[in-house]
Amino acid sequence: MSQPTSAEEITHRLVSSPAGRIHLVEQGSGPLVLLVHGFPESWYSWRHQLPVLAAAGYRAVAVDVRGYGRSSKPGDVAAYRMLDLIEDNVAVVQALGEQTAVIVGHDWGATIAANSALVRPDVFRAVGLLSVPYAPRGGPRPSEIFAQMGGDQEFYVRYFQEPGRAEAEIEPDVRGWLAGFYAALSADTMPPADAPDPHFVSPGGTLRDRFPADRLPAWLSEDDLDVYAAEFERTGLSGALNRYRNMDRDWEDLADFDGSPITQPSLFIGGSLDASTTWMADAIEAYPATLPGLVSSHILDGCGHWIQQERRAEVNEILTGWLASLPA
Repeated sequence: MSQPTSAEEITHRLVSSPAGRIHLVEQGSGPLVLLVHGFPESWYSWRHQLPVLAAAGYRAVAVDVRGYGRSSKPGDVAAYRMLDLIEDNVAVVQALGEQTAVIVGHDWGATIAANSALVRPDVFRAVGLLSVPYAPRGGPRPSEIFAQMGGDQEFYVRYFQEPGRAEAEIEPDVRGWLAGFYAALSADTMPPADAPDPHFVSPGGTLRDRFPADRLPAWLSEDDLDVYAAEFERTGLSGALNRYRNMDRDWEDLADFDGSPITQPSLFIGGSLDASTTWMADAIEAYPATLPGLVSSHILDGCGHWIQQERRAEVNEILTGWLASLPA
């Protein structure tokens, strides 16, 4: 499998969007494949996919989602609602002179990709989801669900939803916090099953209390960590965390899509050790109804959350095979 090539072979661009600007990294030519990262990452999380997709004959484009990296960072929390992120993705496709794209996302990027395909099927002709399954809008208000999880412990999503609270934990030591967060959700460094769950916060504690210390997962070099840390040290974490602070707003905005399936050709790849996959097993089982255009679904044995970095060769093989199967 091809390995990442030199930075000189990729192009960095800034394009106009409703956010102001979106920073993207582009490699290759051919049908457009838009890659959307999750939390807390950047375009860099796709560094192993860009050259492989380019070599396979695609125009691979990885964005910094608004609030991240070199993309604009609006000050209003409501500016990070899902509908705005969908508009950013459409603006990127248009700015690149294209009419349609395949969209692929990981983590929050998977949810953004799914909703982009749902709301704008005229633009996004196929959708690939990594780590986070598609679950149609429905049920109670999200904040009500999160408040009931964990008993006397607090679910991390709820912890992230209060402006300034998680920032106060993370920003004094961005690099150390990121290292722990990445390690906590990686197959080779995650806490054992009988250890306190790193997705929850103890009363009066912090999320970091449950992170592994002093070890990096095999997929993450010191240089890679430096790249991620430098971006967040420059931008802060509020833009990234504001995605979590819009979940109730998204639930309201997307009411017209309650229970709606995504009908375009789709792909799912999850890790067997990733809570995003295991906790949402029911969503995966519902794919015949919710993703009727599903081409294939894969659970990578022994893989954690950072799937396209942990298991880049397998993910690249699955992605290129799926893309080759799509109608021209």
